[in-house]
Amino acid sequence: MEAGTTAGAWVLVLSLWGTVVGGQNLTAQIGKPLVLNCKGAPRKPPQQLEWKLNTGRTEAWKVLSPQGDPWDSVARVLPNGSLLLPAIGIQDEGTFRCRARSRKGKEIKSNYQVRVYQIPGKPEIVDPASELKAGVPNKVVEARGNDGSLFPQVGTCVSEGGYPAGTLSWHLDGKPLIPDGKGVSVKEETRRHPETGLFTLQSELMVTPAREGAPHPTFSCSFIPGLPRRRALHRALHTAPIRLSVRGEHRGPDPVPLEEIQLVVEPEGAAVAPGGTVTLTCKASTQPPPQIHWIKDGTPLPLPPSPVLLLPEVGPQDQGTYSCVATHPSHGPQESRAVSISIIETGEEGPTAGSVGGPGLGTLALALGILGGLGAAALLIGVIVWQRWRRQGKERKAPENREEEEDERAELNQSEEPEAAQSSAGGP
Repeated sequence: MEAGTTAGAWVLVLSLWGTVVGGQNLTAQIGKPLVLNCKGAPRKPPQQLEWKLNTGRTEAWKVLSPQGDPWDSVARVLPNGSLLLPAIGIQDEGTFRCRARSRKGKEIKSNYQVRVYQIPGKPEIVDPASELKAGVPNKVVEARGNDGSLFPQVGTCVSEGGYPAGTLSWHLDGKPLIPDGKGVSVKEETRRHPETGLFTLQSELMVTPAREGAPHPTFSCSFIPGLPRRRALHRALHTAPIRLSVRGEHRGPDPVPLEEIQLVVEPEGAAVAPGGTVTLTCKASTQPPPQIHWIKDGTPLPLPPSPVLLLPEVGPQDQGTYSCVATHPSHGPQESRAVSISIIETGEEGPTAGSVGGPGLGTLALALGILGGLGAAALLIGVIVWQRWRRQGKERKAPENREEEEDERAELNQSEEPEAAQSSAGGP
């Protein structure tokens, strides 16, 4: 296979996260190919250009040119003057410079600062405690705070295989948990693999619950990548939450649990067209009102407590299973039933069958059809009644007309009889 065809098969995976004077800052995923363009270089030989590399693999500047040999399997210059790194690694982080001369003799320089990253697997909480004792240190695993107090261990959050290292953070009932050295303590450890260079993070959480605190707190842990704040690369990874019981020497019986939490979704059925709006409302019948936190696909959402979750302009990223957790000072947290949000695709001529708009339009058409049919039936009945009434009216008028004609004939006969008598009297 020719070099030009090979170069065209490579997939360019670049993520621009900033700009420096005279060049660009690039970040690429470990193990993926990376192509750096040499600005101003002629696309076809002959070419006057050279690449200079200063990375973790080099003690000084490494020079590559189209006429030279490839640098093992690390990098080589393509026929169009670009530099190809077939599988970039941690040792390839550094500076890449290209100096080229165009056909017209103009010299153009390109400068790149390259960083690499690797997203680790989903973090986990290992060795979680079965229960905590309010105001009493754990007798098995414990740590000492700044004031000499002891803390029972909640569990250890572990994240493996990431680069750069990143950070771990804890949450209690959906809220960030900040170590204070008194009631909350965190012990962190970072290790680096000697061969791959990837990081393993550990965060051990110790908490002494207050006697008047919630009897069933929920803990979770999140991994934050150590990358520039780009949405695609800086997305946090969350553990599955763990729910512990808190026991105390002077605690009374556990309080009566909350009534069933109701989760109401609009539109009904939780199916919406792209760009629509979904409203989730969590209802809990207790006073004072509990704090409501939201969970998506088993992961707590980093949102302030609210009984209403609004999803405007819904897109594919909003699909999933949602539930809410109600937490009351005198009750343990209680989770609602889960609701699945789905996106209904629409065609060019409007919503397809099953979309939010389809059933509404079908119901309207059915109602209009029924009303139209009732109106036509009422009109037909009215016409029949009117015709029957008209026919009966004519039948009633016919006898009356005959009586009037007989009366008129009688009057005429009476008037003719005197005239006849007078004629007889005056005759010869």
